[in-house]
Amino acid sequence: MRVLRDDGYEIDTAPDRLDLERLHHWLSTDAYWARGRSAEVVARSVRGSLCFGVYARDGTLTGFARAVTDGATFAWLCDVYVDRAARGIGLGGWLVRVVRDDLRERGIRRIVLATADAHEVYARVGFAPLAVPGRWMEIDGRDTSDFPEPRDR
Repeated sequence: MRVLRDDGYEIDTAPDRLDLERLHHWLSTDAYWARGRSAEVVARSVRGSLCFGVYARDGTLTGFARAVTDGATFAWLCDVYVDRAARGIGLGGWLVRVVRDDLRERGIRRIVLATADAHEVYARVGFAPLAVPGRWMEIDGRDTSDFPEPRDR
């Protein structure tokens, strides 16, 4: 799947086009939720997910998102990242809209995500807090001591 924007940016789901070295650098050094993630884990996560790369006119990877999904009923949107040099021009919102629309076209009706600081971005695309959070449970074996506390919305 490829989607073009008027200013030359493109979203593509071709896995062989992803610059895994660049993606690993972003996630392991700049993304609070993935700091320290190894290159092997990034590569494995990409192989097990539906991935969306955002590319500049020159083909440089500029943003990324992945959906962990069964392909039929459920998806978890994660690792949404836009290069710091390209922020502020709407790429993040555009990326999330494209992912949402692609998943809907596949028949997926429930999409979840977690964020500490981008609630407004996701709300503009239709995401809302869990309607019944008491239904959800988790096992979280990560060391979350480095994660920031969520800001008030």
